[in-house]
Amino acid sequence: MLKALLFDLDGTLTHSDPVHYVTWQAILQDHGIAMDEGFYNTHISGRLNDQILQDLLPHLNATERQKLSNLKEATFRERARNLQPLAGSSQVIEWMQAQDLGRAIVTNAPRENAHFMLQVLGWIDLFPIVVLAEELPRGKPDPLPYQTALQRVGVAPEEALVFEDSPSGIKSAVAAGIATVAIASGHPADYLETLNPTLVIPDFTDPRLAELLEQRYSLLLR
Repeated sequence: MLKALLFDLDGTLTHSDPVHYVTWQAILQDHGIAMDEGFYNTHISGRLNDQILQDLLPHLNATERQKLSNLKEATFRERARNLQPLAGSSQVIEWMQAQDLGRAIVTNAPRENAHFMLQVLGWIDLFPIVVLAEELPRGKPDPLPYQTALQRVGVAPEEALVFEDSPSGIKSAVAAGIATVAIASGHPADYLETLNPTLVIPDFTDPRLAELLEQRYSLLLR
């Protein structure tokens, strides 16, 4: 029986990657690094800021990395004031409420960004449980963030369904033993298929999501 939905935030509930992309592009350009889409998907998407900066700017110390990370996220929030829900996500959220399912956000985003995005989307009160990788010993792709979400929501892996868009997030959820729907909003669907999710869809309007819920959990997505 399905008892909970667990959602990533960036690129899953909202198509925020274009804003992150141009923000990182400007930040890295100031440090002599040219970034294209392939570079972003390989080195940045779904990763924690400190890991990104350690890899790309290893000469920076911890204080300098934190300062640059804070600048990047403040710039992102300035540019992301008009974020919109990913297609179909509002309907799935309404359906989740009607089914009285447990729910949590599981994200590598910093706390201030997660709160900001949920507020912009109008869902700040719908998700009392927000699991932040930055507050755990290990973030995605380690399974710990999703294992923590299961514990906080109070469900077993087989009682949950995850929605994720990044390779690191999909790996995290799959390693935690949770059925995972991959959202191909920023990465090629054929690549996401290689990570062994249960289903790959472009957004929440794909009829295969309704079929999955009906076939696996005997629930109708209306």
